[in-house]
Amino acid sequence: MNPSSYRVRRATLDDLATLRPIWETMRLPVHDLEKRLTEFQVAVDDAGRIVGAIGFQMAERQARIHSEAFLDFAAADPVRALFWERLQVLMLNHGIVRIWTQEQAPFWKQHGLNPAPPDALKKLPPAWSQSSDAWLTLKLKDEEAIVSLEKELALFMEAEKLRTARAFQQARMLKFIATLLAVAFAIFVVFAVVFMLRKSPGH
Repeated sequence: MNPSSYRVRRATLDDLATLRPIWETMRLPVHDLEKRLTEFQVAVDDAGRIVGAIGFQMAERQARIHSEAFLDFAAADPVRALFWERLQVLMLNHGIVRIWTQEQAPFWKQHGLNPAPPDALKKLPPAWSQSSDAWLTLKLKDEEAIVSLEKELALFMEAEKLRTARAFQQARMLKFIATLLAVAFAIFVVFAVVFMLRKSPGH
């Protein structure tokens, strides 16, 4: 199968009628997936017919590939390659640090997803940890470094807020002092004028 004969797009409500029987064939939880349609990408052929679909869920800056289904498994690997390209763009756009899947097709292992070690499983979002199936995972970014950078950025922002608050306080104080000086000068001018008028010969 030539990958160029397929294209990938986001699933729409119009796709449900086609996706339901595909999900049923794959023995997937159709009712649950219907409510999560916005998570799905679909691959269509030149005639616009859906040949495959895959779910992509995000949580806590991590993502999960799930519920892949195909109308024709002869197209599975070429379509997976297109899905993978699309998902990489989504992961980059959303700052995803780690990708997970319980799909066991060799394609995913060939593209860097490996059985999750115990220390990685501790980072699995709680919403996904209920499943007992084996997990594959791929770390995309250094999570610890990102967390450290975010903490440093938060401290910097807090310091900037304090600095700005002090600057505003100093500005208010200078404004108050300037106002007092202006009032004092005005009073001095008034007294000086009165004094000069009283001293003038024509008074």
